[in-house]
Amino acid sequence: MTSMTSLLTLERLKQVIVYDPETGAMRHKGRQGVRDGSSAGALDAEGYLVIRIDAIKHRANRLAWLYMTGEQPEGQIDHINGIRSDDRFCNLRLVSNKQNGRNQRKQSGNKSGVTGVCWHKRYSKWLAQIRVDGKYIYLGMFSNIEDAATARKAAEVEHGFHENHGRTSAQYRHL
Repeated sequence: MTSMTSLLTLERLKQVIVYDPETGAMRHKGRQGVRDGSSAGALDAEGYLVIRIDAIKHRANRLAWLYMTGEQPEGQIDHINGIRSDDRFCNLRLVSNKQNGRNQRKQSGNKSGVTGVCWHKRYSKWLAQIRVDGKYIYLGMFSNIEDAATARKAAEVEHGFHENHGRTSAQYRHL
């Protein structure tokens, strides 16, 4: 899907879509078989808005980038607030794969409620760690979860993680 976006020109995009950067809404321009002004796209299984143009599916975040900058995005388009369907231009940033990975929501299987913190049964303490460039960095064992969370957050800052990294979906909505 992403590689096919590069075939789409800004001129063609603006012939078929109107984008509102304030709301992130994309609407169809009048063309055969599509009602003028109707909402464009549908959510895919991963929660991204996908729009079909000339029989090719495109992610709306990448279309928004092309629409606003006139350039095909090289790399990833990150949704700063973590909501994959929020395609307001102020919520999008061009990042590398590494940077994109440093702005992820808390994993669904997380049991402690804090990214990078887990209970170590053998020592009856909270273990804090962070993964940087494919390697785990041990941050320490702590008697309480608050200290472990503080150590983890400090490591995120030190290693250039986005301030939103590790938040829940509900926390993202309130940014």
